[in-house]
Amino acid sequence: MTSALASALGLSGLRGATLAEVDAAAALQHRTDRKYLVPLDRARDVVARLADSHRVLDLGGGRRTTSYLSTYFDTEELGAWRAHVQQRRRRWKVRTRLYVEDALCRVEVKTKDGRGATVKHALPVPAAAYGELGTRAGEFVDAVLHGSGIPVTAEALAPTTEVRYVRAALADLDHGTRVTLDGALTCHRGGRTAVLDSGHVLVETKGGTRPAPADRLLLSLGARPVSLSKYIVGQSLLTPGLPDNDVRRLARAHFTTETHPLRERIPAA
Repeated sequence: MTSALASALGLSGLRGATLAEVDAAAALQHRTDRKYLVPLDRARDVVARLADSHRVLDLGGGRRTTSYLSTYFDTEELGAWRAHVQQRRRRWKVRTRLYVEDALCRVEVKTKDGRGATVKHALPVPAAAYGELGTRAGEFVDAVLHGSGIPVTAEALAPTTEVRYVRAALADLDHGTRVTLDGALTCHRGGRTAVLDSGHVLVETKGGTRPAPADRLLLSLGARPVSLSKYIVGQSLLTPGLPDNDVRRLARAHFTTETHPLRERIPAA
């Protein structure tokens, strides 16, 4: 089963790796993330040049991409959104994430530590619990946020924006770094949608504090890191009345918005 993104990126040219192999070598929960908005043809070039050192996550049956649904939670005052756009040292996000083809779901809490590194905590939950914070999930969220010194509780959170995309994941098994490539990216809120230009993908490197070989390759091809959170883009473009910010100005160059009746949650093919 080959997705449109897998074909466009030329993923069949890479050696595959199992999820267990990727998790064993590159499951970085405490990491530095760098993001790049890259034209699709340049992203394909990046994949080809990484083929000698990186392997692509192969989920069996020839499937090398996964469809993601992520519902983000925030306070009534959009505390998570404001912490990000105001570039506070301690930022946080709470979401439920569904891996569509595998019917797997997790509650995830991401925080920034005092050094700016991303720390992610995850709790597996039933797929039917996607999009909500039940009792067990709420207790998990409370424990993580409290332990990170963030004065927010699960009781104060409500679902705000849903983000959908298709992801391919590459891993350097020898050095424990990863590269993800996200296409067919859309953000949904209140009957409105923001859509990433189909000629671009969001590339993210996940590794240590020093730039990885993938970062150096991207820089050599003219890509530059951007501060672009999918959730922040969705809120910034789709929520009326929010103040203008750097994320919105960047997103307007690559995203279009549209209004439509609420649709079912059908992942991109």
